[in-house]
Amino acid sequence: MVDRRTLHLLMGPLAFISTWYLLRSPFGSAQAAAIATACWMGLWWVLRPVNISVTAFLPIVINAVLGLVPMAQIISQYFSEIVILLLGSDLICMTWSKTGLDKRLSLKALCFIGPSLNQQIFIWFLVSTLLSVFLPNVVVCTILMPVAVSMLHFIGEKDLFSSKLAAPIMLSIVWGAGIGGFGSPIGGAGNLVAISYLEQLTGKEFMYIDWFVRFLPFLAAIMVVNLLILIKLPREMDSLPGTKTYFLEMYQKLGGISRDEMISLLLFVISIILSFVRPVYAEWLPSLKPAYVFLILGMLTFFIPNKKGYPFISWAEAEKEIMWGMMFLFAGGLALGKLIISTGAAGKLAEYITFLPLMGGFGTILIFNLFSGLMTEISSNTAAAAIVIPIVQNIIQVLSLNPIPYIYISIVGVNCAYMLPVSIRAIPVSYGLNPEIMFRYGLILSLLTIVITSIIGFLLMQYFPLFSIL
Repeated sequence: MVDRRTLHLLMGPLAFISTWYLLRSPFGSAQAAAIATACWMGLWWVLRPVNISVTAFLPIVINAVLGLVPMAQIISQYFSEIVILLLGSDLICMTWSKTGLDKRLSLKALCFIGPSLNQQIFIWFLVSTLLSVFLPNVVVCTILMPVAVSMLHFIGEKDLFSSKLAAPIMLSIVWGAGIGGFGSPIGGAGNLVAISYLEQLTGKEFMYIDWFVRFLPFLAAIMVVNLLILIKLPREMDSLPGTKTYFLEMYQKLGGISRDEMISLLLFVISIILSFVRPVYAEWLPSLKPAYVFLILGMLTFFIPNKKGYPFISWAEAEKEIMWGMMFLFAGGLALGKLIISTGAAGKLAEYITFLPLMGGFGTILIFNLFSGLMTEISSNTAAAAIVIPIVQNIIQVLSLNPIPYIYISIVGVNCAYMLPVSIRAIPVSYGLNPEIMFRYGLILSLLTIVITSIIGFLLMQYFPLFSIL
């Protein structure tokens, strides 16, 4: 009798072989293998027969055996700019537990938000969404997730994988950060990709105020749908253990902030501020992106002395405590996306979309949204935008229709992904969130989002003239 773990282990390679066999004729061998890799990784991420970070190395293994793309393209994803950002953030946050700042931040969050779970969901989600309007979503998730995790640990939720209190709070942050990105042009690199296509298409500059006017209805509707799903997640209680008064008393007992706590907090705050005001100094320091700001300030923890005269962190401590798994998991998603794109699998998917009976109506919008969501689930929103936007533009122009409203709707699609631990969704999973919960409820949320945004887009095309022009 085969045990469950062995069965789940076998399901991954079996899914790969069967997908590759079925798709190699219509797609081509390399493209079919790339899609099959996504199926294998998706299954193992949800079923977890091995650690999710181990699964993240499958693109290297499969590419080494099959030689689908030059290996340098895959390997480079495992120490990309985003991975550097996560490393720097992790170094800074490691000082929290050593100085006691984690307890102070946890109590402050509990005092401010209160123990009501619905209130916790609403505040974390709102803050995450609004911050992502102005900051890259990975930065927002990197900032907020450790604070929320520290708070959950403080109230006794040590096993976040099984915790029904942790899931809605962690998902509030990552889903909020994901959708907030299309609230402004600077919310994500994918938005800038889309803007460049729009400006080339029309020959006009895309003003930021135009972005807000066109996308506010989508953002408002998606926020409501997200919150409805989040408050319906299974829970064991409606409040976190403790009362607001209790947390206030605990916070007062901590006394004034210590020197070491202040240094730890300053490193964190300076990283956030420099990331936020990057447009101010970008012209003089074009290479000093948020990733390198976090790394530089994270490296300072090896040099700045604490009150005892020793560095805040030693390398021996860093080796043990850095969340290497989070970085590899994030990188694995990037590597999978690179495999899908570089083999031409994404292009083949797009090619088959052109064979569908597209007439430019609601059905066309729905198909474009499905394609956009799929691309974002298995890559990043930047890569998805680079693939989806030109394809949508070309298809609609062949139909002799105005491509602008369809591009707008596709921008929404590439900013809405909820299911797989790829891109920023790797961060909460690395902290302990059960990926099965994220997949199960993310699937429901994805389908609802696709339908609702398609309806909104169709109505705006009919009754809101500004939605069809730049």
